[in-house]
Amino acid sequence: MNSIKILVVDDEARMRKLIRDFLEREGYIVLEAEYGNAALDVFFANKDISLILLDVMMPNMDGYAVCKEIREYSQVPIIMLTALGDETNELKSFNLGVDEFISKPFSPKILVARIGAVLKRTKSEDIDSSVMEIGKLTMDKSAHIVKCGDEVITLSFKEFELLSYFMDNVGIVLSREKILNMVWNYDYFGDARTVDTHVKKLRSKLGDCGDYIKTVWGIGYKF
Repeated sequence: MNSIKILVVDDEARMRKLIRDFLEREGYIVLEAEYGNAALDVFFANKDISLILLDVMMPNMDGYAVCKEIREYSQVPIIMLTALGDETNELKSFNLGVDEFISKPFSPKILVARIGAVLKRTKSEDIDSSVMEIGKLTMDKSAHIVKCGDEVITLSFKEFELLSYFMDNVGIVLSREKILNMVWNYDYFGDARTVDTHVKKLRSKLGDCGDYIKTVWGIGYKF
């Protein structure tokens, strides 16, 4: 367990110390951040963080904004800690991609148990999701291999990312802007034609499986 690193983000020093003490007893490595901007700095400087405990109510940049920023780059497990324990805030958290929602005050022992459960669940999901099969199309993310039936398809790095994003969101209509943000990153200065060009190339390379990518006129695409 000594390799599992957890980032604790809370503007209350006493709360951070309480959580750190309990986590370190369990053998976790604990990193701390007092504010949202600092949390992002710590996160991007440490690529091996396994889980984030994130307080909602913080000055300048709240937990929702931090979560949204991190989700642009990573699916690291996030547990939201908040005194706002109502349904509206829970739904907002889950819609942003939070894995767990814990209301303050909470039992530190229960928090540690929840952390263990989330880490176990996400580790299992990572193993299961390394290979995806939809129809005749198979993607092995770990080996970076794509097959349509028995035929191996050679894709560029960006084409592979684009197809992976489509397959992760099967059945969901994705706007060109959303695809640009998620595949090319939010600060990319391209336009919708970039997406259209890559989709056209991807469809061509996939052959029969290219028909899985449907155009939704006026909006974008759906896999």
